Amino acid sequence: MPILQYKNVSKSFGEGAKAEQILRDINLEVEDGEFVAILGFSGSGKSILMNLAAGLYGPTSGEMLFKGKPITEPSPERALVFQSYSLMPWLTVHGNIKLAVDSVFKRESRAEREARITKYIDMVGLSHARERRPAELSGGMRQRVSVARALAMSPEVLLLDEPLSALDALTRSKLQDEFAAICEQEKKTIVLITNDVDEAILLADRIIPLNPGPGATFGPEFRVNLKRPRDRAALNHSDDFKRLRADVTKYLMEVGIEAKAASDSGRTLPDVTPLHSLPGAYQKAAVPEGPRTDRYLQFSQLHKVYPTPKGPLTVVEDFNLTLKQGEFITLIGHSGCGKSTVLTMTAGLNEISKGAIILDGKHVAGADPERAVVFQSPSLFPWLTAKENVALGADRVYPRASQAERQDVVEYYLERVGLADAMDKPAAEMSNGMQQRVGIARAFALSPKLLLLDEPFGMLDSLTRWELQEVLMEVWSRTKVTAVCVTHDVDEAILLADRCVMMTNGPQATIGNIMEVDLPRPRTRKALLEHPDYYAYREELLDFLEAYEGGKTPKTPIKKATKEAA
Repeated sequence: MPILQYKNVSKSFGEGAKAEQILRDINLEVEDGEFVAILGFSGSGKSILMNLAAGLYGPTSGEMLFKGKPITEPSPERALVFQSYSLMPWLTVHGNIKLAVDSVFKRESRAEREARITKYIDMVGLSHARERRPAELSGGMRQRVSVARALAMSPEVLLLDEPLSALDALTRSKLQDEFAAICEQEKKTIVLITNDVDEAILLADRIIPLNPGPGATFGPEFRVNLKRPRDRAALNHSDDFKRLRADVTKYLMEVGIEAKAASDSGRTLPDVTPLHSLPGAYQKAAVPEGPRTDRYLQFSQLHKVYPTPKGPLTVVEDFNLTLKQGEFITLIGHSGCGKSTVLTMTAGLNEISKGAIILDGKHVAGADPERAVVFQSPSLFPWLTAKENVALGADRVYPRASQAERQDVVEYYLERVGLADAMDKPAAEMSNGMQQRVGIARAFALSPKLLLLDEPFGMLDSLTRWELQEVLMEVWSRTKVTAVCVTHDVDEAILLADRCVMMTNGPQATIGNIMEVDLPRPRTRKALLEHPDYYAYREELLDFLEAYEGGKTPKTPIKKATKEAA
């Protein structure tokens, strides 16, 4: 008998004609000791699926069964770990876990309960932080507390509702590895909600996509026939891993991303000249010949030094790089390696301590719309519509254009990022993904000489991130604007870039390696997964990041991966 079962489960909210169906005809049997990962898009009903298993509410129709009996209420037998940490801020790490243990194991002695608490604090590597409160912990450490608290209750089923999705990519990877080790040790029945294909493959026995709603249903399941324990670096060489990753990715993109492709009304851009006098960046492949074409953007002996009570702190040191006009590079490295510092100096938002940044023959000094920035948070005016937010920049950049021409520029780029039907929607009513689309449209509408992207998709779930990466690539392929993108995501770095620039750990961070990405354009994620060189590029980046993990500094240069002839 399955330990957990969904039988023809549907869930709606509201009544009568206004009822909104979220889930439809969900059927799933989870066996004792099995690890099942459910993959889906934001808003598809994944969390509702998990709340039904936890007993937080019941289905509209169908049955939820635990060991063959109906689930009618929450129970410590089914422990739930949320995306948000849900810790008591006034309690220490020990106190948060003790609260759960005391409620479940009332009959145990104080010594037995204390031993249980200590066991799980040690298991998640927080012995050193035992007496710290949540405000003193990083996001990754807080999520460790949540996992330890759930495990300390000794549940029969562990329900994980996107427990790592709020973390940056590198912290998330580290915790995935730690979590895989904990799962092997505990041998629990686990249901994981995630939007990360690699996370699902690394951890699960089965992967089941949840197709987008309304009325979301399950897609075909994918069996993960990979030996445990699974090593992230070793998987990169596994043909079975590559095949499964491609199959799952292809399915998700077909059902969720390509259906949302940006609409194209046939609108064209007016021939208007931006304030910084060059032809608009939207002019397709309009790269002028001239002495600066191959040295369009130059970083020369760039340094950033901050004063501290203990003396000057050099964050970035001797950063030297030259970009051709129309080139797209990505900056990648561990947190604190100075990637965003380089970007903000390039934007003119952070003073250069030493050296120079030269764009099109002129020194960068102060902010200027010729250098458009897309931040991790889109920073929109919430009371303005998408159209009004984009128009703020366009109205300034095209002073000689008519109002109608400026409006055409705004609407063209909003259409290109898939917001043709939401141009008049206030930013406050938009999802994070929609707001970031507006931010991208706003940057391109400035017709900049240089596009700067500071982890533009870092706050989004991975499936929405895929979608916006495709949108960015589609718009960039039309403009060929010179671009620099800071990212933590190895796959994103390869997808976007002509060159990946890898930075060493800070302080005194500098360029550690530069990888040429000789892959055909235009690029799509599906095409890259099928290219024979893709995983060699991926290995080179992973090797570099591993060599510098945890603040390490390798004594020998990182070996370049070998790629086949394209």
